Amino acid sequence: MTHRAATRLCILGLNHRSSALSLRDALAVDDPVMPQALSEARALGLTDVMLLSTCDRVELIGCGDDSAAVLAAMTRFFAVRAGRTEAEMAAQVYALSGVDALRHLFAVAASLDSMIVGEPHVLGQVKAAHRMARDAGVLGGDLDTCVQAAFSAAKRVRNETTIAEGPVSVTSSAVQTARDLFGDLKRCSLLLAGGADIGPLTVEALQAAGLERLMVTARRPVRAEQMARTLNGQGVPFDQISRLIAEADVVVTSIGSRTPAVTAEAVTAALKQRRQKPILFLDVGVPGDVEPAVNRISNAFLYDLEDLERVAHQGLSRREAATSAAWEIVTAEVEAFLKAQAERAAVPAIAALHRLFEAERQRILHDGHPDAEKATHLLVARLLHGPSEVLRHLAAGTEAERAQAAQAEALLLRLFQPSGSLKQRGGSAPSEKNDEG
Repeated sequence: MTHRAATRLCILGLNHRSSALSLRDALAVDDPVMPQALSEARALGLTDVMLLSTCDRVELIGCGDDSAAVLAAMTRFFAVRAGRTEAEMAAQVYALSGVDALRHLFAVAASLDSMIVGEPHVLGQVKAAHRMARDAGVLGGDLDTCVQAAFSAAKRVRNETTIAEGPVSVTSSAVQTARDLFGDLKRCSLLLAGGADIGPLTVEALQAAGLERLMVTARRPVRAEQMARTLNGQGVPFDQISRLIAEADVVVTSIGSRTPAVTAEAVTAALKQRRQKPILFLDVGVPGDVEPAVNRISNAFLYDLEDLERVAHQGLSRREAATSAAWEIVTAEVEAFLKAQAERAAVPAIAALHRLFEAERQRILHDGHPDAEKATHLLVARLLHGPSEVLRHLAAGTEAERAQAAQAEALLLRLFQPSGSLKQRGGSAPSEKNDEG
C-alpha cells in the first residue's frame, strides 16, 4: 500500500543533464518574481505546487489526483514562460510521478542530483522554495508531507556521510581558479556585481582564501550598500561598472539580467587601462552577465557556471564512497516514508474493525446473557457470520471470485497466525452456526 501523498506527487524539470543552459536561463525564476510565477502556475490548475529554481535546475514539484493532468499543466507552464511549444519543451524535461518522484525529491534535497554532488546550499534552496510556496498559498498538505520527509533524509545524509567535504562546489572551484591565475589572493582586488545568492557566497569563499579588498555594486544602491556592509566591502555605483572593472583583478557577476552587464568592449578598455594585467571573470549569474566574446580577449579569463562546474568535477572521484552511502540512506528513507504512510493509511480500517467488535460486544452485554459460555459463543458467531458468508460466496463463484477467496484466506492466515487456529485448520474460513437464526 502506498500513501496518498506519494501517489499524488509529480515533478517536471530541467537540469544540467536534460537540457541546454540557454533553456534553463530562459526558465530561471528569481526570488522577487517567484510569487508571480506561482500565481501563473495556480491559474493553470496547479494548486499544490512549489517551484525550485537554482543554478543547475528548474523544477515544478506538486501534487494532484490525476498525474497526467498535473504533468501536462506543468509542461504548459514551462512552455509559455520559455516561448516554446509543448512538444519542444517535452524533449528537454524529465517527468516523474509517484515513488520515482519521491526518490528524486529526496535526492535533490540531499544534493545527490546536482552537478556538484554535495553542494551545501542546495538544501537551503529547496527550503526557500518550500517557504515561498507556503507564503503564496499554493502549498498543500500532501506536498508539505513529502518535502518535510525530504528534509529529514537530507539531514541524515549530511550528518552520516562526508558528501559535503572536499573542494567540489562552485565556490571552491572559483577559489581554485583564482589561485591558479593569481597565486596569493591577498594582493588581489575584487568586484562583486549583483546580489544573487551564489555571488555573495563566491565572494565569501574568496575572502576566506585571503582576498581582502572588495568593491560591491548592484542595480539597486540599497542592495549594494547592504551587501557591502555584510561582506565588509565598499559600495560603488552600478553605472560605473565599466570603469570599476579596470580596478579589479577578480570580477564576480551574479546579476542574472537578460542583457549582459559586462561587454567585450568594456573589458578591452579596462585591460588597456590596466596595461594588460589579467582579469578573472567569474560569471555565476543565471542568465549569464558577461558577453561570451570576452573569452576571446587576451588576458581576460571568463568562467561561467558550466566552466566552474567542470572544474569541480575533477574532485568528484574522491566522493564516490560517500555518494554510495548517501544513496543508501536516501533509499532507506524513501522506504521508511512509504511504510510509515502506509501504516498510517491502515489506521482508519483498524479503528473501524475495533468499533465493529466493540459494538457487538456491547450488544451481547445489553442482551444480558447470564451464561458466559453461551454469550461468548454468540459473540464469535455474530462477528464471523458476515465474513463467512462472503467467503462462501466467493469460493463458489467465478474464477476471479475464487482467486479473491484464496487471497482473503491467505490474508486471514497471516492476520491470525499468532493464535495458530487458522494455520492448523487450513481450507476455507470456519463456518459458524448463526445463533441469531
